[in-house]
Amino acid sequence: MSYRLVRRYINYMSESTTARQFWVQKPGEGRIVTATLPAKRDDQVLIRALYSGISLGTETLVFRGEVPPSQNEAMRAPFQEGDFPGPVKYGYASVGEVVDGPDSLKGLTVFCLYPHQDYYCVQETDITPLPKGLPPSRAVLAANMETAVNAVWDSRPTVGDEVVVIGAGVVGLFSAWLCQQLPGTHVTVVDINPAKETVTKALGLTFVTELPSDTQADVVLHASGQPEGLVSALMVAGLEANVVDLSWYGNRPVKLPLGENFHSRRLTLRSSQVGHLHPERSPRWTRARRMSLALHLLLDSKLDVLISGESPFEKLPAVLAKLSRDQTGALCHRIVY
Repeated sequence: MSYRLVRRYINYMSESTTARQFWVQKPGEGRIVTATLPAKRDDQVLIRALYSGISLGTETLVFRGEVPPSQNEAMRAPFQEGDFPGPVKYGYASVGEVVDGPDSLKGLTVFCLYPHQDYYCVQETDITPLPKGLPPSRAVLAANMETAVNAVWDSRPTVGDEVVVIGAGVVGLFSAWLCQQLPGTHVTVVDINPAKETVTKALGLTFVTELPSDTQADVVLHASGQPEGLVSALMVAGLEANVVDLSWYGNRPVKLPLGENFHSRRLTLRSSQVGHLHPERSPRWTRARRMSLALHLLLDSKLDVLISGESPFEKLPAVLAKLSRDQTGALCHRIVY
């Protein structure tokens, strides 16, 4: 090993005795703190973070302290520390390099469902190597793509379907892009923000701010995060259609007009949540296989349009505070370490 590589490894090991972590101290207040890492176990790898991504819908709800007490356990992230509403270390979109572990893994770039932190230790089974050709900077989208894969499984679009996706956020756009791959399928993305048209069309999708009142879609996916969007989803679903809700509302109540089209059109309304595999997939699929699929789906370079901003790790408290107040035009905001 060259002198330069030896020095680099020594630097990694010395720096990795402490880690910088982002914590929501209390609703509306985030802070970067320093913590001592526990000694790495033999079955673990040490990761140096390169990038992480902010999952806007969930993380801004967590930042504002809007997790219902009944969901405190259900909404725990895989490596969360602390409890809602805070102090809590949250997040699940980290891309980094293996700097210590088995020789077969050292130097690999991997994805991990880990909070915003510059160094961390996890088991080998907790990481997924990036496929060849996938830039680490794009891989921060993996958790969102995994959610979209699950959403498509849950909504079951098929050849020739008229699919409507309400909400042009990252998960909505990924879901629409995946549905568009089916032969003969026509996908329309609906968002009240006309500025979303540019990114939607860059993905080869049809964009509108409003659908005709006589729309009767075969499949409707709702991903706007707003109760009004779910009302619209019920209105544009055709006879016997599936309406799948991808949004999480936190502690906000949602009122639906179930006395209108819902009964007369015999609609099916179901939720989609990435914490569980579709029951028809679970005999053959694992979360690890689903994550690997999500990373391979990100090989398409046009998906870079879903990164709407980038900031250094030191700015994360201010960035998340701003996004929790106003997400206009925001998609995935990338954090650089």
